[in-house]
Amino acid sequence: MRIMFLFMIISSLSLFADEYNVDKDQKNLVKFISDAPIEEFEGNTKDIDGYLIASPNDVTDNSELYFLVELTTLDTGIGLRNRHMRENYLHTDEYPRAEFTGAITKADKKGDSWDVIVEGVMKIHGKDKKMKVNGKMTKTTNGFRIQANFIVKLSDHNIEIPSLMVSKIDENMKLKVDFFLKNVS
Repeated sequence: MRIMFLFMIISSLSLFADEYNVDKDQKNLVKFISDAPIEEFEGNTKDIDGYLIASPNDVTDNSELYFLVELTTLDTGIGLRNRHMRENYLHTDEYPRAEFTGAITKADKKGDSWDVIVEGVMKIHGKDKKMKVNGKMTKTTNGFRIQANFIVKLSDHNIEIPSLMVSKIDENMKLKVDFFLKNVS
């Protein structure tokens, strides 16, 4: 009897929420920008994965999201800088991913899109940091396009910048995400 009741609850949850996974066939982008006094550079990757579980009627109702970015695939366009970034700052041999876990806490619908606020925890370099991110969700044929711009402070994640590099690497990294989710329910 308890098993049947549990099965009914789990089944009913799927009636109210859909699951969306990152659509790897789309042109996804994760970009960071370091805008330091002496040097500006950026790094890009399309290697993002994750999911969103949300009600199609109210995306804030019991939403759940999880996204990860493979930091080993970040590319600044210069091989030596890539190696130094991965080995000396991000330590990707030990911390190969950045992860965000959270929920949509606010959504203002505007036609086929929503201005959203996502709250959760960003984990980079083994260190968790609570974050609130403003973004935009736009309805697509089979899911959503997600876009957001926000700042990640390196010291919040125990990423040290040697004093000789302070004028070349910005403490506050500007992050831009632009990726697609497809319905897999």
